[in-house]
Amino acid sequence: MQNTLPLLGLCPIGKFVFSNEDAVRYKEAIQAKLREWRVRFVDLEGVLEDGLVKDQSHVDTAVAHFRRAEVDGLFMPHCNFGTEGAVGMIGRKLGVPALLWGPRDEVPLPDGRRLRDTLCGLFASSKVLHKLGVPFTYIENCRLEDPAFRGGVDRFLRAVHAANIFRKGVRIGWIGQRIDFFWTTIVNESELLERFHVEVLPLDMMEFLQQTRQQAELNQELYEQKARDLRRQVCVEGFDSDRPLMYVLSAADRMLSLAEERGLDGIALQSFMSAVDAFGSYCSYAESAVSERVAFGAESDIHGVLSDLLLRRAAYGEGAAYLAEFTVRHPEDDNGILLWHEGAPLSMRHPGAVPRLGHHWILPSPLSGMSHFRLKDGPLTVCRFDGDGGDYRLALGQGESMEGPDTLNNYVWMKVDNWPRWERTLMEGPYIHHVAMAYGHHADALEEACKYIDGLKAVRLDRA
Repeated sequence: MQNTLPLLGLCPIGKFVFSNEDAVRYKEAIQAKLREWRVRFVDLEGVLEDGLVKDQSHVDTAVAHFRRAEVDGLFMPHCNFGTEGAVGMIGRKLGVPALLWGPRDEVPLPDGRRLRDTLCGLFASSKVLHKLGVPFTYIENCRLEDPAFRGGVDRFLRAVHAANIFRKGVRIGWIGQRIDFFWTTIVNESELLERFHVEVLPLDMMEFLQQTRQQAELNQELYEQKARDLRRQVCVEGFDSDRPLMYVLSAADRMLSLAEERGLDGIALQSFMSAVDAFGSYCSYAESAVSERVAFGAESDIHGVLSDLLLRRAAYGEGAAYLAEFTVRHPEDDNGILLWHEGAPLSMRHPGAVPRLGHHWILPSPLSGMSHFRLKDGPLTVCRFDGDGGDYRLALGQGESMEGPDTLNNYVWMKVDNWPRWERTLMEGPYIHHVAMAYGHHADALEEACKYIDGLKAVRLDRA
């Protein structure tokens, strides 16, 4: 499992023309900012004179240094002008996501001379990157203290962190097989492996069920205590004994252990009915506990796990993500939509909501264990990785929570800019109703990440 935040290769660009002293001054100011923001980076100090690339002869030295460091992204700030050939060759040879920026030029000196022509150099370098087929992110030419600079660096690093799941490879554990009537979650495993380095690891459902029950029975005292603790934490209804709860709690532990043992970045679960019948309970709480820590997809949704994982990475793991569903439109607001499902992380619950494990309100069943609580308010991002016929897309959109009618299971009403446009785009694209959701606005970083994932196209839902 990949949890380390990205390592940035800081490759300051200078040139023999204009002021070398000014270039060094800006290089040092950029280093200070990255340290202030606690960005992990490696630079060219002690590798090249002044720690700057100033000539095409510096290319191989810089590339070898950054390769040894195993950088995840390359930042090439133009500190006085730009050596465009070196910029293009370093970007192409290193083959990692590239960030281009330079500080806004000051007023000319009293005699008319200029210490830097940074913007001019950026135009030249961007042309060479295009010519060599090097994808890059550009931050507008602004001052070091401008919010655009900090926001741009942060967005780039989040994009790199998300893109790395495909660039470096990802492993999804799949417990059980897809049940017959979930045609929407049919995926092309071979294509995911060949194109996106996604390995789907089949995990036998029978073995999982046996190990889960055995774990609970061999550690009976522990799981009896966990069941008592759970009853204090949430309102538990419809259980004649704690035995089903013990199995559900054991299932959560078993899934998390599998993630650790098998190096899984995420887990997809059949959800029902094998586990439900074996444990005598719906497994909502197990899903909730797992999704607090690991990307999770109910109903065998492999693409849903990837959606969840991308969103977590763009959010830097600062909160859980959750695979919800677009369900019904708001009864009064044409731009409101219900995000709903079961098994949401408890960390997402509304402060005024009392979590409840109760009966299934859709399926007729005597069993309990379904989670019911409203989700908290705040800014929201949703995304869906999906594809058919070799055409893969990442649908992205942002909105805000809104007031709406109470319902059952886990839910939040979301207000967006133009729901009819969202709806048409989702219907006509290769998407289903499942979407990963998280709090905060991360769509810009995910859109940028798609530049660095071959074969994946970003589709913005919240822009005309």
